[in-house]
Amino acid sequence: MRKKIVAGNWKMNKSAAEARELVAAINAELGDCECPVEVVVCPPFTAIESAGTALAGSRIALGAQNMSERSAGAFTGEVSASMLTSLGVKYVILGHSERRTLYGETDAIVNAKVRAAINAGLNPIVCVGETLQERETGAMDDVVTRQVQQSLAGVTGDELKAGKVVVAYEPVWAIGTGKTASKEQAQEMHALVRRVLAEMTSGIAAAAVRIQYGGSMKPENAAELLAMPDIDGGLIGGAALQADSFVAIIKAGC
Repeated sequence: MRKKIVAGNWKMNKSAAEARELVAAINAELGDCECPVEVVVCPPFTAIESAGTALAGSRIALGAQNMSERSAGAFTGEVSASMLTSLGVKYVILGHSERRTLYGETDAIVNAKVRAAINAGLNPIVCVGETLQERETGAMDDVVTRQVQQSLAGVTGDELKAGKVVVAYEPVWAIGTGKTASKEQAQEMHALVRRVLAEMTSGIAAAAVRIQYGGSMKPENAAELLAMPDIDGGLIGGAALQADSFVAIIKAGC
């Protein structure tokens, strides 16, 4: 059985002080809950250290929202994998649709980052998904297949079986819009991702990979989405900025 994973992507929200407050509130809401769901929070870079301090001794893992494929050097504004691991970061979101569309990240760039993350001991959460136009023209399968193949090129079956990679399917048309893929639509695309991974490596390796849904998952729809056989968690945006809604999603996966 794959252990479900719910990760909060805070995006460009929360100061260092606000991060401490939110982590404290999440811990309080979780209480003694023994729900077997892995929980991750991904603050902005400036709040990672304060959030990590607040997470000490809790069940919640620390994540980041991006990183450079480079290890060091004259790359103004970039953050390396080793900088993240030195702060206790375990997960890093790579290839989010906002990075792809707003900042021009290609599958090749995402792939280089994935390789750098794994080599540094980080677990990448690799995002794939189609736009509204791509869905309406029926191109979603081809788009997501290409993104999985190229973004995860070179990742081995052993690395997948070891749980080093999480994939997040995020229909771009459902991110921050209030729209959500139906549970059937989401399951169909998650199953596609798993089939592609099986073709790239093996069925056993693909079966071990956790695939999150990342398109406006909320407390109201989390349970039905998380009940689907290939949906192993959620990459949560807006609902992760409030402790009560974030924890409600976590508990929906119990």
